[in-house]
Amino acid sequence: MGEVKHLCLVKFKEGVVVEDVLKGMTDLVAGMDMVKSFEWGQDVLNQEMLTQGFTHVFSLTFAFADDLATYMGHDRHAAFAATFMAALDKVVVIDFPVVVAKPPPPA
Repeated sequence: MGEVKHLCLVKFKEGVVVEDVLKGMTDLVAGMDMVKSFEWGQDVLNQEMLTQGFTHVFSLTFAFADDLATYMGHDRHAAFAATFMAALDKVVVIDFPVVVAKPPPPA
């Protein structure tokens, strides 16, 4: 198995300063070599029926499943996860191997 994605869909609690959470997440992954890439985004279409209230997505890419396991068990991740989960109203997390159906065009 090659690359693995760790995907989180979230709805923040009322009053949470989302920028603070984003900075914390960025700071967390910046110092963790096992994280190959980190992307996040906010819903732009606001289709409540489809999003079910989820507003943000966080995506981390790992070269191997073992790297994801190391990340999940890391003390820094555990410390941040407590803060992160306290800021959330709802969350869905899924980890999956990357299957490329359409590769990006050459740069």
